[in-house]
Amino acid sequence: MIKLLVVDDSALMRRHLGRIFQELPDFQVSFARNGAEALAAVRDQQPDVVTLDINMPEMDGLTCLSHIMTESPRPVVMVSSLTTKGAMATLEALELGAVDFIPKPDGTVSLSIDRIEADLVAKVRAAAKVRMRTRLMARRGRAAEEAAPAPKRMPAPAGGTVAGLVLIGVSTGGPGALDCVLPPLREDFRWPVLVCQHMPANFTGVLARRLDAASRVRVVEVTGPTPLQPGCAYIAKGDADMLIATRPTGLIALPTPASSRHLWHPSVDRMVFSAMEHMEPSRLIGVLMTGMGNDGAEAMAALRQKGGRTIAEAEETAVVWGMPQDLIRRGGADMVLPVQSVADQLERWVR
Repeated sequence: MIKLLVVDDSALMRRHLGRIFQELPDFQVSFARNGAEALAAVRDQQPDVVTLDINMPEMDGLTCLSHIMTESPRPVVMVSSLTTKGAMATLEALELGAVDFIPKPDGTVSLSIDRIEADLVAKVRAAAKVRMRTRLMARRGRAAEEAAPAPKRMPAPAGGTVAGLVLIGVSTGGPGALDCVLPPLREDFRWPVLVCQHMPANFTGVLARRLDAASRVRVVEVTGPTPLQPGCAYIAKGDADMLIATRPTGLIALPTPASSRHLWHPSVDRMVFSAMEHMEPSRLIGVLMTGMGNDGAEAMAALRQKGGRTIAEAEETAVVWGMPQDLIRRGGADMVLPVQSVADQLERWVR
């Protein structure tokens, strides 16, 4: 039985969310109207998972989350609006220790919660399995090592030959994992880095800006045809896919409508297969990190079979060990590494 605490100041949202989980036989659901009530309920009821709204009176969701992670850490799934402000607050919540988030399809009070029901249930079930002690130790270790990023090198003129590409796929827990991989890379990292992070479109631009501020490589969201350059990382735009293509001036990344043949977007499988069409597999490195499902496992296993190199995140640091586990199961991982070791290995391989 999973004990779930639903925290939302909207009675309508509490009723909608409560109905979803109360109809399932393995959930026991309780409710709180704001952050102050939530903290009391966490202390008294010791829920296994909390769904937490961000905008609430008396005590907002971010303040409540920081208290939960300090006093009684447990998996928290944020319920967020699809606004730019909501995206910024959600990414801050993930930095504070939230496991995942679910966007409300219609803003603050959603009458269409059924549209996200399956995704919500899957994320709460996955959150119930997260080992918070390991997660928080990794997060605090990153915070202790953080320093101001070195000045970014001026990018080379667009065009020319790219020696190779790093292809990263990540989903649930991804922002925290990317915090461990992109900021440590040197500003003169020789290969462009492309990232598919499963996120809505309103979130990926905010994610790119936050990572750019923390990193020595330049980090940008791919919103149109974008020439690939060393010393840069490219975040796929949410709710779409990202492909690699060749132009007379060199390789580019470009957003394309999400494929109905793929379950998750931006699709990691689609990015990796497109890269193999335009570059020798031996010049490609695939990295598959934390996330539900198996997006990227098929393509990266094929990449390794054709001479590329691959890394799967180790279970000990993954928030949800789904995608990297499937890559390992297929025999597609050259190396299995904790997330904090990935950047160093990329530096070694690229050198």
